[in-house]
Amino acid sequence: MKDKHIAIRVEQCLALAKASNCTRRKFGALLLDPERNVILMDGYNGGPRGGGTLCGGDVCLRDAQGVTSGTRMEVGCHHAEMNVICNAAAHGVPCRGAWLIVTGEPCMMCAKMLHHAGIARVLVVAGGYAGENGCAYLEAHGIDVTRLVGPQDPRLGTA
Repeated sequence: MKDKHIAIRVEQCLALAKASNCTRRKFGALLLDPERNVILMDGYNGGPRGGGTLCGGDVCLRDAQGVTSGTRMEVGCHHAEMNVICNAAAHGVPCRGAWLIVTGEPCMMCAKMLHHAGIARVLVVAGGYAGENGCAYLEAHGIDVTRLVGPQDPRLGTA
């Protein structure tokens, strides 16, 4: 895939993240076929399908339970990576060998799922979510992780 096409896909992924209703952080993810330069599936973080606007219906469960950012990933929104892989599975779209662009570093839970789904390369929009992540896990399991320039996590402040 050419650099100019990757740059366009990053812009599309950032735009997709805006569809999220999450009050903490908006993530987008695109599943790509790198040989044909096409989007296979997309996803963004949010509450369960048909379950309300937020992960707790009308409230953010992480806020309601006082969950510290970067911890207890099982509480809260369905992650963008989870949504894109589940959407692909629901529609019979194979993931093996595909690339994934995501607007922040995957958590460990999502990293394991990406590995087992057969994702070959993960392009992370760098400067996104700042916390414990699964990039080292992905790299240790042979998945190419590329960090791309993107908007900074506002919680990091200015340098």
